[in-house]
Amino acid sequence: MFTIDTYIFAVIMCVVTMVCWGSWANTQKLASKDWPSQLFYWDYVLGLLIVSLIYAFTLGSTGDIGRGFLEDLSQASNYSMMSAFIGGIVFNFSNIFLVAALEILGMAVAFPIAIGIALSLGVLTNYISSPSEYATLLLFSGVGFVVVAVIIDALAYNRLPKSEDSSKSFRKGLILSIGAGVLAGTFYRFVAQSMSVVPTESVAMEAGKLSPYTAVVIFTLGVFVSNFVLNTFIIYKPIVGKPTTYSAYFNQGSLRLHMIGILGGFIWNTGMTFNIIASGIAGPAISFGLGQGATMVAAFWGVFIWKEFKDAPKGTNYMIAMMFAFFLIGLVLIIASRQG
Repeated sequence: MFTIDTYIFAVIMCVVTMVCWGSWANTQKLASKDWPSQLFYWDYVLGLLIVSLIYAFTLGSTGDIGRGFLEDLSQASNYSMMSAFIGGIVFNFSNIFLVAALEILGMAVAFPIAIGIALSLGVLTNYISSPSEYATLLLFSGVGFVVVAVIIDALAYNRLPKSEDSSKSFRKGLILSIGAGVLAGTFYRFVAQSMSVVPTESVAMEAGKLSPYTAVVIFTLGVFVSNFVLNTFIIYKPIVGKPTTYSAYFNQGSLRLHMIGILGGFIWNTGMTFNIIASGIAGPAISFGLGQGATMVAAFWGVFIWKEFKDAPKGTNYMIAMMFAFFLIGLVLIIASRQG
């Protein structure tokens, strides 16, 4: 399977993750005017599954190091499989909340709140498992800057004119974003626990553990299977918007709308795969934390492309600039905290 062996390359892959995780929601924006978010989400999940299998049978099945995908799958322990699968279920809860929050708050606010909380919890959770690998002061200072950035962003949104749609209140969007963030901060640990150490020419993979590619496939299966329950519920009892039906998915969706959703899944899971590959070298706390720089990417799209703050009062742009600055400082400190 394809592996990496340098910290710099790992950071580069995490930057790719950052771009992917911060950009996939543009596909929801593109489809939202003509397509309920619940139906978009099914295409998104299909995209996740398809791209995970593509990477598993290509990058995950080539090279002389480690085990190929099918070989790795055949020797996997039930514990490892279940851990990655549970990670997918937890992520699915989180992402459904995030998709609803995006409809209310937009990319420039829902992402910073949700991902900022996820970053803080994820970094701290992964740090607990291997504290000696990180410079504690730098790591926790970075998390602190991220938390301040989230608070500034929420205050900036609160300056916008209030929506007349009661189903899209700031309070509801805030609760959904916080819920998404808490869950997103825990799913990664389940996936990390399922994986073997990164193999080299002299270090073999652990028996029963999964390669990064197999872990992502099982994780994605957890998302896909749980979606039959979770997304079916919100199709008929939506968190935001109007109810829809499965017949509408097959009868009203154009090829363009389906492909937009699938593209969203392709983008997100490319980021996930690269992040998981990088975690073996960078460490779970760094790879997860840097990947959450997606917040800045998403906020950039929301502020400058979708103009989500165009109706904000004077002085709000200064707050947005401060949010970007604090997030960037936090990420730099998190990266620098890696020792060795």
